[in-house]
Amino acid sequence: MKRVTGIGGIFFKCKNPATLRAWYLQHLGIDAGEYGFTFDWNMEADPSKGSTVWAPFGEETPYFKPSEKDFMINYRVENLEELVQLLKSEGLKILDEIETYPYGKFVHLLDLEGNKIELWEPVG
Repeated sequence: MKRVTGIGGIFFKCKNPATLRAWYLQHLGIDAGEYGFTFDWNMEADPSKGSTVWAPFGEETPYFKPSEKDFMINYRVENLEELVQLLKSEGLKILDEIETYPYGKFVHLLDLEGNKIELWEPVG
């Protein structure tokens, strides 16, 4: 019997949902309505190869810092270098330098309520 087969959504509390939705639309292009936004995707070469990571971290992990929140969201992106330059031009502070690993490039920022965001450009 199958149990969990993927991540269906990420839900979190915030102080002002309308203002936060507007921030995400302006800076990351996520056009969420009152009930959120659904990302539909598949891998072009082989639809069965798509993946989303779910990973629990120890409660003392420093990985989510400087955010004091109990979660972090990872967003897949294309052309991370170009996006980082655009975000900087919009006045956003990028928390670190882009790091490259065999499975992709990563960088971090905070949204306007202090939630840490990880941007990931997968390899390929």
